[in-house]
Amino acid sequence: MQDKYITVTQLTKYIKYKIDNDINLQEVYLKGEISNFKAHSRGHFYFTIKDENTRINAIMFQFQARNIKFMPEDGMKVLVRGKISVFETTGAYQIYVDEMLEDGVGNLYIAYEQLKKKLEEEGLFKEIYKKKIPKIPERIGVVTAPTGAAIKDIISTIKRRWPLTEIYLFPSLVQGELAKDDIVKQLKKADSYNLDTIIVGRGGGSIEDLWAFNEEIVARAIFECKTPIISAVGHEIDFTISDFVADLRAPTPTGAAEMAVPQLNDVINYLNQINIRLNNTLTNEIKNYRNRLNDLTNRNILKNPITIYQTKELIFDSIIERLKHSINIIINNNDKKLIELTNSYILKNPSQLIDKKKNTYMNLLSKLETLSPLLTLKRGYTITKKDNKVIKSKKQVKKGDNLTIDFEDGSIKTEVI
Repeated sequence: MQDKYITVTQLTKYIKYKIDNDINLQEVYLKGEISNFKAHSRGHFYFTIKDENTRINAIMFQFQARNIKFMPEDGMKVLVRGKISVFETTGAYQIYVDEMLEDGVGNLYIAYEQLKKKLEEEGLFKEIYKKKIPKIPERIGVVTAPTGAAIKDIISTIKRRWPLTEIYLFPSLVQGELAKDDIVKQLKKADSYNLDTIIVGRGGGSIEDLWAFNEEIVARAIFECKTPIISAVGHEIDFTISDFVADLRAPTPTGAAEMAVPQLNDVINYLNQINIRLNNTLTNEIKNYRNRLNDLTNRNILKNPITIYQTKELIFDSIIERLKHSINIIINNNDKKLIELTNSYILKNPSQLIDKKKNTYMNLLSKLETLSPLLTLKRGYTITKKDNKVIKSKKQVKKGDNLTIDFEDGSIKTEVI
């Protein structure tokens, strides 16, 4: 009979096995109210999610908890995503949370991600479009609410760090339904003021408070500005669409002011360093030129400049002697050629050369006459042609061929029969 009984541990393991292998419980979306919230020193969150009728224990481990952008607290309405499992020690089922959003901002978060993806695909976040922030600006524009901590922090920080900069305030709504249009209007106005840099932003707040800086028309207005823009919206953990489109993102309004202008003492120190380096460089250059001058003045050729002339004079004399020698050789050679020509046999007996050439010409003429076909005709011979070609053999003609027979005093045509 006792074989039918199992231990509590066995039952709990079986229930855990069934729940862990239920596909419908691997990814569960719940909404409810937080109670009994506790943040462990190791970073884990332990709490309960409840509604009007029941509750479920929840745990969110440190590596997921560090990704949420708010601090949970009792009574807060939340949306969570996670999986259901059983904690074997107590036998209680609970949800292991992977993601948690404040209820009411879930739709805003989805809209944020969709717009971010759209603008990123269009290239509005690309580094190639980012304009450089001037290191030492003369005129800075600030688009923000005219009252509040943000504008005060920006002005005080700029005046403290670099009091030479002029600050132009373009007061704007930064929260509410009308804020997005007002921000765009003030951005366009600031962009026409020939400023070096524009700071746009506001202090911290909830995602609803910051939403104007997640609007598409604000993002596109920032992208289209010709003036470099620093986005300073909320706290360091807050990221808005404006941050991705702007030329530079600052974690806070104060941080934006620090990025926009240099520290006066840093610039003074930098100028002092440049001055020291410049003086050292000039000192070294002067020293080098002085050494070169001393080296030149100590050279023997400057102490005895006549030696330059003497050396050149010797070289010049040598060249003149070589030229004279070459000219004499050329003259002697030409004299020898002239004597040889004047003593030649031809110049002394030019008529004999003419007679010799005449005899040679007559011999050649006689040979040509001997070989001439006209001379053959004079001796009584004839030349027979067919188609203007000389017939050398009877085999070249046949019956009916027309032939031409050339005589000394003319030609006749005949036909082979």
